[in-house]
Amino acid sequence: MKKTLLGVIAACVIAMAAIAADAPFNDNVPDKYTVKKGDTLWDISDLFLRDPWLWPEIWYVNPQIRNPHLIYPGDVISLVYIDGRPRLMLQRGRDVKLSPGVKVLPHAEAIPTLPLDIVNNFLTRNRVVTQEEADAAPYVVAGHEKRILTGLNDSFYARGEFDETPAYGLYRIGEPYVDPETDEMLGIRAQDIGSAKVKTVDGDIATLMATRVVEEVRIGERLLPHEERRLESNFYPSGPDGEIEGVIMAVEGGITQVGHLDVVAINRGEREGLKVGNVLAIFKRGETVKDRIAKEKITLPSERAGLVMVFRTFEKMSYGLVLNAERPLAVNDLVKNP
Repeated sequence: MKKTLLGVIAACVIAMAAIAADAPFNDNVPDKYTVKKGDTLWDISDLFLRDPWLWPEIWYVNPQIRNPHLIYPGDVISLVYIDGRPRLMLQRGRDVKLSPGVKVLPHAEAIPTLPLDIVNNFLTRNRVVTQEEADAAPYVVAGHEKRILTGLNDSFYARGEFDETPAYGLYRIGEPYVDPETDEMLGIRAQDIGSAKVKTVDGDIATLMATRVVEEVRIGERLLPHEERRLESNFYPSGPDGEIEGVIMAVEGGITQVGHLDVVAINRGEREGLKVGNVLAIFKRGETVKDRIAKEKITLPSERAGLVMVFRTFEKMSYGLVLNAERPLAVNDLVKNP
């Protein structure tokens, strides 16, 4: 009987150890957490999980809650065990009553997945265009009274093909994004400079007025139609559907070092299957060292050093936000499935 009891206890210990090993939770997690204003879903996930992007996989859906991914200040997140496996459960705060008298909170009041101020600021200042789009776009030829620079509310002249579009975005064409592995040109960075409205058109010359400027408008700036671009306030983290292997091509700001909450350009896009919300692991390239015994150079294995979430995709490339950086990262570091 004693041996049987010891066997049962041992089996329980082994089973609990297997559950703990399988669960992606941190070692010390709170039983409950009350959501506060200013939180992000990623911050809360990081509190509970070793890999925050696995949030949807361990989420226990309460059928009374229409969309558990929308989380509001005052909501309570609890760690519970269902069929012996740990899960996270959401309980609405007192300000949201799930009863015949439902109080509907505006979507904007839900906490965001990512720090949207960083993402939104980047998206409003950048876009990626093809060489053909850049070459075909009208361009600034002169300022009013032959000025070189144009400021807010100033008139200026542009040349090109103008249709019925009443207003344009002003963009400074930057360096192309070139795939460091294949040398393929993936797109050209267009930096937002401002906006302008058309006053008159005479042949291929238009007179415009600068209605918004981030920097003074120079001769040669390109005019592009405004993008219909809606920024989602909630990104649902997920792994890519297929195998992804790429590199960090560039980091916003023209620097080479990459850190927490930096925006990076990745040489993989929609044609490779990347989607908004996909999370990739960043791997630090292994250094090349000399094997003094074999008298040859060898490359050490790459080491996982961070995470990046894709927030904007194009056909051939994507932009992502670095969510975690365990060590200094750099341009040309690898990105792979987490």
